[in-house]
Amino acid sequence: MWTSATLQKPLQMIAEDKPWALFSTAGDLGLFKELRDVMKKHFHILSHEEFLRDPQMYGPKIQGVFLWDQLPAMEPALLDMLPALKVVANGGAGVNHLDVAYLNKRGLTVTNTPGVVSNATADIAMALMLASARRIVEGHKIAVDPKIACKIQYPMGVEVTGSTLGIIGMGQIGQEIAKRSKGFNMEILYHNRRRKSVEDEQEVGATYCENMDDLLRRSDFVMLAVNLTKETTGLISYRELALMKPTATLVNISRGHVVDQDALLEALQSGTILAAALDVTYPEPLPRDHPLLGLPNIIITPHVGTNTYSTIKKMVEKMVDNALAAVEGRPVPNEVKS
Repeated sequence: MWTSATLQKPLQMIAEDKPWALFSTAGDLGLFKELRDVMKKHFHILSHEEFLRDPQMYGPKIQGVFLWDQLPAMEPALLDMLPALKVVANGGAGVNHLDVAYLNKRGLTVTNTPGVVSNATADIAMALMLASARRIVEGHKIAVDPKIACKIQYPMGVEVTGSTLGIIGMGQIGQEIAKRSKGFNMEILYHNRRRKSVEDEQEVGATYCENMDDLLRRSDFVMLAVNLTKETTGLISYRELALMKPTATLVNISRGHVVDQDALLEALQSGTILAAALDVTYPEPLPRDHPLLGLPNIIITPHVGTNTYSTIKKMVEKMVDNALAAVEGRPVPNEVKS
């Protein structure tokens, strides 16, 4: 790990065999030293904090920026201090927090880490659906409540096996969710910008709904797995929630802005839908007095869809591969263009 003492050494005293990269916090990544070492094997890693202590000294050295949890923010003021910058390597598949067109105009390569997050994100989607349907959180609270000394009537849940799942967004994550749902003998519907191949549909037993409204009306569980774009911002609002069954559950593992949270609050309070389970909100975290947090029919997790050691390790490795390719002038495996 870079220390203040190390960073005060003259640049010529540090080996020049590796390129330099900026990272939000050199000691971050969930405190996993092994993951930091993956980066440090190929790059001199400089924390954003240390960089700001002497940007004139370090700015001309930085060729790559590793973004983790959307930090450091790619703002013009920072970019202007990095004249040698070649690549912005994002940790994660979503790049809605980046102005890719602007970065490309500045001659920068933007990369992401698709694919490696699919299994972990599909797992959290299933976990949220099951936890909501079987009221796991409520059950846990009852089981550990010191005031409850005898068996009480446990709240009834919803059967998942044999129910209908509607997946909106059938990319890699949506496909993995469908594979898992097939094991529960669920009827699987999906809506996507483009229909999948017959082979892909047959693999998971999914039926295409060209009209999203049809999927909303028929599904017991509606699963959101879309990328955040202008078209998907506010995709689920008052009208869409009103189309859902009063016994249906909405699960969102995409991005918070895909759902109109005011509309969701009203739908949950009024009984328009039965429940919701969210791994994403806006903002993150929600203000502690936000009314969604006080509802009994919602589960919220703090955007932990990719939070497994195996997935994070793969993400970091892919970030490094992408950044190295860009710095060395090789074809970039996971380049994102505007």
